[in-house]
Amino acid sequence: MLPPRHEVAMLSACFCHHPEPSVGRRVICKRGSRPDNMRALLSVMLPGIGVFGTGDIVRALVPFLRAKGFRVEAVWGRTLEAAENVATELNIPFHTNKVDDVLLRKDVDLVFIICQPDLHAQIAVKALGIGKHVLCDRPAGLCQLEVLKMVHAAQYYPSLISVISHGLRFLPAFVHMKRQIEAGYVGTVNVCDVRVHCGSMIGNQFDWMCSHLMGGGILTMVGSHIIDVISFVTSQRATRVHGMMRTFTKSTEKINGIRWIDSDDFCSFQMILDEGACVTATLNSHMAGGFVQEVVVCGSRGRLAVRGANLYGQSHTSEKEEELLHEGADDVAHLTNKNNSARINSLLPQPYLQGLFRLAGALKEAFATGDGEHGWLKEPVSTAATFEDGQYVQAVIDAIKLSSASRQWEQVTVANDESELNPLMTRLNLPNINMSSLDALSQAPTNRITPQRKVTSSESHLPWSFATKH
Repeated sequence: MLPPRHEVAMLSACFCHHPEPSVGRRVICKRGSRPDNMRALLSVMLPGIGVFGTGDIVRALVPFLRAKGFRVEAVWGRTLEAAENVATELNIPFHTNKVDDVLLRKDVDLVFIICQPDLHAQIAVKALGIGKHVLCDRPAGLCQLEVLKMVHAAQYYPSLISVISHGLRFLPAFVHMKRQIEAGYVGTVNVCDVRVHCGSMIGNQFDWMCSHLMGGGILTMVGSHIIDVISFVTSQRATRVHGMMRTFTKSTEKINGIRWIDSDDFCSFQMILDEGACVTATLNSHMAGGFVQEVVVCGSRGRLAVRGANLYGQSHTSEKEEELLHEGADDVAHLTNKNNSARINSLLPQPYLQGLFRLAGALKEAFATGDGEHGWLKEPVSTAATFEDGQYVQAVIDAIKLSSASRQWEQVTVANDESELNPLMTRLNLPNINMSSLDALSQAPTNRITPQRKVTSSESHLPWSFATKH
């Protein structure tokens, strides 16, 4: 059964508060009633939000959403205690550890899925089926098979917003970089070089970030953003990849004993894009004390570089040194809690946090000015990463994982049907995606990926070998 279309029908010339306002239902107001202020008016038009997750990012995001006029109506946690703690701290009226309890609430029309990746797909698909708009955290899922189900659900319900939180697309530095590339500043794109250095992403206790089976690791948490933003600014996609993933920190003072860390803390990968450009990326989480990110795009006429939130450029014909083309402002620091700022900076550094907040602002604009067919306008969120974009990113991640095991170049395959993914799923050797993440963690073998053949001596020294498997 199809969900109801999300339309706002004003049956009066005036607006007023409604006991349970929702974008998904009609708002009937008495004549002569007036809102106290513009925020009251927006609260009628903006959808109520249900948040899935209790991490530090949620603690930073909820105050921002409220500052934008959204109503955060419910929070879900893996345990009832975790949900209650966040609800109490952030003054959220409803908390639960049951997914359906949030999705079936009439005052929730938009869900933010900010929990562990092994739950993203099942929550997103169910939310769309019930008729809720969805913003899903990255990575979209544990494997491409999960994300493909999300893509099909989004295609089945086109009247609903379904986006992935790749916020770098909304960071002004990358928006300007894309415009400059399209205007021909660098000419033909030849090389993209990316370097990310940050501190450890592991917390004080064992959680999903410690396990690659549940989506942890620097490739999924940071590399997913890099893969997406390269596609965004260059308008090209990877066809082949070569990668190396390593886990150097397998235990800490607080995480040791029967549980060990197997999520990657270092990753290096190369990509060949569909128009011939080459990409090399190094992700290193062994640099305690700060976050450094540099994305450089070199072309036939010049180069552009985003460092942090600033954009720099230099033309090959210019005698001037590299010039500052756009200076980013730190406009979100005051919204983060000082007590968890270090943990937030490791899970979602300032450029990513700024991008996420700007994406949330775009959602507000889409609904607040939504006089279109479905009660929201597409234009403010037209550049947001769709579930199809999330599937592409996951396809690249899967290929990098395979390459790290096989030690050879792997083809990036974006499937249209689940049957196309059977060979890939066999090679990835993933556990049953329908079982709980804890069961999968306990039953999974140590050696998860078995290479199909060895690299010959003639191939091992070729960094750009296009050897294929049969």
